[in-house]
Amino acid sequence: MISVRLNEEDERLIRAYARSNNLSLSTLVRDAVLKRIEDEHDLKLYSEAISVHQKHSEAISFDTMVKDLDK
Repeated sequence: MISVRLNEEDERLIRAYARSNNLSLSTLVRDAVLKRIEDEHDLKLYSEAISVHQKHSEAISFDTMVKDLDK
């Protein structure tokens, strides 16, 4: 079990959102936290992949590609 302290306004907003989307508070909070973790993990993997690509890029510009194809 995890407890979270919220001010009254945040609690009302979260409860109203859960109700309007037919979700339990537990489902809403769990899904939101897991989505954030997944998004941050994806962003980290993306950043690592971009870094590797920039260090070892074999990319060429579109113009260079067109010139090479015209030869």
